[in-house]
Amino acid sequence: MNTNTYILRKEKISDIPQIDTVTKAAFLSAAHASGTEQFIIRALRASGQLTLSLVAEENETLIGHVAISPVEISSGEPGWFGLGPVSVLPERQGTGVGSALIKAALAELRQLGAKGCVVLGEPAYYGRFGFRADAGLLYPEAPAEYFQVLAFEGIVPTGTVQYHASFYATE
Repeated sequence: MNTNTYILRKEKISDIPQIDTVTKAAFLSAAHASGTEQFIIRALRASGQLTLSLVAEENETLIGHVAISPVEISSGEPGWFGLGPVSVLPERQGTGVGSALIKAALAELRQLGAKGCVVLGEPAYYGRFGFRADAGLLYPEAPAEYFQVLAFEGIVPTGTVQYHASFYATE
């Protein structure tokens, strides 16, 4: 049951330990998880690549988190970002917290003037937000149907996407 008793806001420094906890819990039994998601977020933050970091908070406890970071496209097209990791405590998954975080993050990206966003994830889930696979924009490290794009201005660049080196963090 979704009681919508949580608020969405930007992360504070004091949230970092809880973000780690939420992220570890969210990905503990996820089918395609690497187990390094919390390290990715830490590395993005440390390298200055964490463009957006939003949390869902309920009764002073974090129940969800979303990260947004820039991506590079081989064609040189600027203004593109990657969505993820998206984390929601297991007991709150399926209640709309993740959707609310994603919608808020995408709205903030649009306000920042971003041209679009990519995501690596379940097509049926992310399709609800307008993400679609596009044969012109590639991420060779994953099956094509799981790499999806959402253009804010209607134009999808062609090329290969590269995430920041932080996505290879293992500790």
